[in-house]
Amino acid sequence: MGLPFSDLSFDSNEDVLRALQDLDITKIANVLKTLGEAVAAANVSPLAPPFAPPPMFYPMNPPVQLTPVGQAPAPSNAILGIPPKKSARVKNVDTTPAATEQPDNEDHAELLATKWMGTSKLAELVKSEGLVYKKGKFSATEEQSLREAILNFQTTERLTNEQLQDAIFPKNGDRDKTMPFWQQVTASVPRRPIIAVYHHVRRTYHPLKQQGKWSPEEDGRLKQAVADLGQQWEKVSARVGRMSADCRDRYRNHVQDREIRITGPWSKEEEVQLTRIVTDMTVNQGKDIDDDVFWGKVSELMGGRRGRQQCRIKWTDALSKTVKNEGQKPRWSQQDGFILVHKVDSLNVRDDTEIDWKTLNDPDWNLWSAHALQRRWLTMKRSIKGYENMSHAEIMDILRVKKAHLPLPPSQSTKKRKERKVTSAAAIPDADTAGSADATRAGSSSSSRAGEDLDPDSDSSSSGSESDSD
Repeated sequence: MGLPFSDLSFDSNEDVLRALQDLDITKIANVLKTLGEAVAAANVSPLAPPFAPPPMFYPMNPPVQLTPVGQAPAPSNAILGIPPKKSARVKNVDTTPAATEQPDNEDHAELLATKWMGTSKLAELVKSEGLVYKKGKFSATEEQSLREAILNFQTTERLTNEQLQDAIFPKNGDRDKTMPFWQQVTASVPRRPIIAVYHHVRRTYHPLKQQGKWSPEEDGRLKQAVADLGQQWEKVSARVGRMSADCRDRYRNHVQDREIRITGPWSKEEEVQLTRIVTDMTVNQGKDIDDDVFWGKVSELMGGRRGRQQCRIKWTDALSKTVKNEGQKPRWSQQDGFILVHKVDSLNVRDDTEIDWKTLNDPDWNLWSAHALQRRWLTMKRSIKGYENMSHAEIMDILRVKKAHLPLPPSQSTKKRKERKVTSAAAIPDADTAGSADATRAGSSSSSRAGEDLDPDSDSSSSGSESDSD
């Protein structure tokens, strides 16, 4: 009809009928059909509101897809199609995968979303009541859920950006006054304790986040603030002008004991000392050789000459696998790559940030630390052209094809040239790990920041990517 609807006016029913007669109904039908097909293809409702309603605190029907807890990947012997070995390579080291995911418990869900409990209390409830909760680095899926929950709360409550900031950072420091906000946000990430969500969101939205490289002047202010206030990181943060977690990690990893700190290659004596300290702390006490390590204590026992971050990287990248392999230095093989891809595939996660890398080891395949496995995975993933724009499922489809068949055993000459004691690895370097030395160096430096997203109350490893926070 050539006119916008706002310009139309009808004085009588006859005008309405005349206008309807002029309309081309077939064109309208075609438009509606096209819209219907587009909606069906997108799998969305054509009447969906711009913002989804905020989730209930404890939904009767929780989301079907939850971030995995207690992941149990396929064992290496099953992947290789061979019988399991009768004994593990390293005694007194618990490499058994965590228990499989348990059904939801409404009382536990309410407890996690409403009670401010630290790691010691949570550990107590795990033993006494069978509490199941998730810890470690937040996955990409969880990050998205948190962003949506915060946006929903802001929209529903009609908060300005300043008011939302006040909810996250109450001026009087009383987090109980903003409990409705924290409860609703916590409900969006099932099995996460409210205290973990609180710390993570405050780090993510902190106005002092990502301020670049530390200057010598800032290091000086940090050192003086700790001397005056002790390790009260919130107070130190206010004086230095950096996030409390950044102040904590900067001080512990780079400022503390700087006068006696050694840099550069490790001596043989240092390697022996570090190996003794870690094995005394773990294997000799029946604990996990990679995950039950308190790196701050290790650094202290090293006389402060090597920082906690230096000790962690040296152990996970070099010494751990040698100790597990009875003093021999194992090399990553095509068979190891085959096992890793099929273990990751067996987890059925939506994104590789959901993987608990500590669970991938088993008694028959235990040479590689969680940190090393994560770096190897990243190397294989990045070998795929255009991986940045692919989903995890698409990447898995490609790697599953590349690793569809077991690699051939090494030649007899190779076996004679290299007599190695390797649990499950052949002596052939993996083609997918070209440039892995560079990836190792990059992974070591980048992972030092990743750990700051881990549980701030723990000093032991809680993720394969990093264990640098305590």
